[in-house]
Amino acid sequence: MTLDELKFNGDARAIRAFQTQRGVADANDPYSQWNLCHYTGDDAKRVLDARFELCRQLGIDYRNLIMPRQTHSCRVTAFDEKLVSASSQVRKQMLDGVDALVTTVPGVCIGVNTADCVPIALADPINGVIAIAHAGWRGTVGRIAEDTVMVMKAVGANASNILATMGVSICHDCFEVGDEVVAQFEKAGFDLPLIMHRNTTTGKAHINLQEANRQVLIAAGVPGPNITLPRHCSRCESDRYFSARRLGVKSGRTFTGIIINN
Repeated sequence: MTLDELKFNGDARAIRAFQTQRGVADANDPYSQWNLCHYTGDDAKRVLDARFELCRQLGIDYRNLIMPRQTHSCRVTAFDEKLVSASSQVRKQMLDGVDALVTTVPGVCIGVNTADCVPIALADPINGVIAIAHAGWRGTVGRIAEDTVMVMKAVGANASNILATMGVSICHDCFEVGDEVVAQFEKAGFDLPLIMHRNTTTGKAHINLQEANRQVLIAAGVPGPNITLPRHCSRCESDRYFSARRLGVKSGRTFTGIIINN
């Protein structure tokens, strides 16, 4: 399994953020090769094997890998050591319908699974708070990134210390949307000229999800220079990263994780 290291624009030496690559991509298998997401139709054993391999590479126990069952909500959950040691049933209940996680527990990898949506890894390295958020267009409109910052602050973070880095996601040229989606962004108060353009040939609208989330983070108090945008597009590079728009919804997901090193 190949991991891309995600860089923070600031001193975060005690914190590691990364994303997975697909590995050997079989054109006939939209789940090949490394998929950690258990609810998009992949074989359960293969998902489990991928998770164990990630834990092996990170040098952590399997129970220290924590990811939510995402539903494009704006629900953010903060947790401590109690969740790590909880039963499988309790963990499942606490993580169901969650799209962002916040913790101060070292040695625990938190992460989200995406296949075009924007994964956002956040860290206040001074106060030892990390977070991960899944921001599709619905989560972006609902300002999940701002909600995540608020929860980070509630457990001890300072917004001015927060560093944010976004993982692979769909670029604005690839993210064509209907006017009903544009209307949702406008209704939510986004500055459309900053995040939208229209294809001059098709007349279709395109949304820049990364810039929209950058604006949300800045409004939440995260300094603009502390925010790092992604270097790759999931749809353009679907042989390297999973893309629902290219491969279909029944496909694998790229895992983006963050961990405070012990």
